[in-house]
Amino acid sequence: MINLAAGQCVACRGGEPTLTDVEIEDLLLHVIGWKVAKVVDVIRLEKVFKFKNFVDALEFTNKIGVIAEEQGHHPLIITEWGRVTVQWWTHKIKGLHRNDFIMAAKTEELLG
Repeated sequence: MINLAAGQCVACRGGEPTLTDVEIEDLLLHVIGWKVAKVVDVIRLEKVFKFKNFVDALEFTNKIGVIAEEQGHHPLIITEWGRVTVQWWTHKIKGLHRNDFIMAAKTEELLG
């Protein structure tokens, strides 16, 4: 199993290809619990994280913000009482890039 969390995001320029279905299926094996979601014709990685209260959910959200800034790659985050929904995708190519899987793995590491 590859350690995606050890990877670094690379700057993605428009015009790069999105991942193929085969590449996505392979990388999904390394980010357990994440699913592919299609939102307004854009394929994204998504996971819902559960917490015991809003404070813990907000703390997790802030940790994601820190790694997003460090890597220069930013998700959609919905923070609610007891849960945080995270979606990663690459805006410039309107789909999934290896960076999104790296960031999903880094998100998992935040849980400890």
